[in-house]
Amino acid sequence: MGVTGAGKTTVGRLLAEQLGWKFVEGDDFHPATNVEKMRQGVPLSGDDRGPWLEQLRKEIARHDAEGINLVVACSALRNDYRKILAVSPAVRFVYLKGEARQIAERLRMRRGHFADENILAAQFADLEEPDGAVVVAIAATPQEMVNEIRGKLWP
Repeated sequence: MGVTGAGKTTVGRLLAEQLGWKFVEGDDFHPATNVEKMRQGVPLSGDDRGPWLEQLRKEIARHDAEGINLVVACSALRNDYRKILAVSPAVRFVYLKGEARQIAERLRMRRGHFADENILAAQFADLEEPDGAVVVAIAATPQEMVNEIRGKLWP
């Protein structure tokens, strides 16, 4: 979890690949109206996020019920959003933490994604840093971040 540009997809895919788990991109669950808003630099409201969170919750619950391990990349910025997604005690959160300036620079270099620097300030405003999550600084390489996550979750 974390703001746009923190590296959730890159790190999540790498982690899932190394663990042999399934990877799910949370952005794929956004309705087209949400994607268009973000493409235009309009921050999403809680009402916008509601249906998206419910779809993600269903996806996580389905995999949990089937005993399929899953890595999900999604913002989960607020505590109440994380409560929706925490369908069982098996759900763990990893917070990719970085400074706005550092992430803004990444976003300026990113191509082909609908979310850009225009929504970053709103995401930081919405962000409630999680209690009990694994916290990883984004200054490291993706592989170093994966190593840290694995070391903290499975010491």
